[in-house]
Amino acid sequence: MFVIGNFIEALARIVDMGLTLYMWLIIIRALISWVNPDPYNPIVRFLYKVTEPVLYQVRRLIPLRGIGMDFSPIIVILVIVFLQSFLVKTMLQVAVNFR
Repeated sequence: MFVIGNFIEALARIVDMGLTLYMWLIIIRALISWVNPDPYNPIVRFLYKVTEPVLYQVRRLIPLRGIGMDFSPIIVILVIVFLQSFLVKTMLQVAVNFR
């Protein structure tokens, strides 16, 4: 059973690293949006291609058009922090119980 515990622990760490990386991509995109980025820059295109699907879904679910500020990055970051606090820690505790 220790093999399953080690597998779940490794999976939890990969999920945590992936969520952290995605959170940083969201932060970088938000910071870049404050300036007028070149839409043909490969880095800007990559950031938009990676983050826009999630941000679009949040904007569609929570329409805050009249405010003039896009809160979708903040909402996505809060969801990522929740997943890191709940999902990853739960996976690590399950892994410990399998040992």
